[in-house]
Amino acid sequence: MADRKTRKYTDPSCAYCPDNVRACSEGEDDIRGPGFCPSKVNPDCLESSRKIYEDPFHLKVAQESARVEAEGYCKWTRVEEICQFAQKMQFTKIGIATCISFVDHANILSQILESHGFEVASAACKHDGIAKEDVGLRDDEKIRPGNHESMCNPISQARLLNEAGCEMNVVLGLCIGHDSMFFKHSEGLCTTLVAKDRVLAHNPIGALNLAHSYYSHIWGPDRPEKPPKLPKQGRKN
Repeated sequence: MADRKTRKYTDPSCAYCPDNVRACSEGEDDIRGPGFCPSKVNPDCLESSRKIYEDPFHLKVAQESARVEAEGYCKWTRVEEICQFAQKMQFTKIGIATCISFVDHANILSQILESHGFEVASAACKHDGIAKEDVGLRDDEKIRPGNHESMCNPISQARLLNEAGCEMNVVLGLCIGHDSMFFKHSEGLCTTLVAKDRVLAHNPIGALNLAHSYYSHIWGPDRPEKPPKLPKQGRKN
């Protein structure tokens, strides 16, 4: 497996940027950035992307998200950030795309959003009750063979919230892949409140924090001889 020293400079590889470089945060990525820095690998993409921010809506999203970041830095919970961002964007209707097992949490979230003056629509993943066999799964491929299991239905979730006129959608615990389809079909902006990880109490970054110890089994066969270590905490952002 290639490390940052042998990596081909054809694709952006920010994950391999040394902790003592990360020059983009200082606005000087074109000076100190390594060979795989986006500014050196694909500068045309960077230039054309900047032009997209000239669109009024995209510009407003960029501005208001930055303001939320600054005003609530290490003070606001993710729920508060969602409320503040939606208010700054002057959204009036928010959708909740929830896993069926998070409906109780969706109930609380819906009431919190409504308490801030938003209109809220919500759709759970199992609605329509489509059997998993209807999309080609065998009985032995289900969680509980021999029983009816409804498939998750993220495309319909997105379309329901689209038709309800939701300007922003909050994802609450959708499964991997299902969340991807929801993002693909949602017309409103999307944000994730809960990333499902049943093993780690929905705290998936725990697998990275413990990748060199308790969860070392997550590595594939090409695990590097000297795995990288997490840097000391304290870097802003």
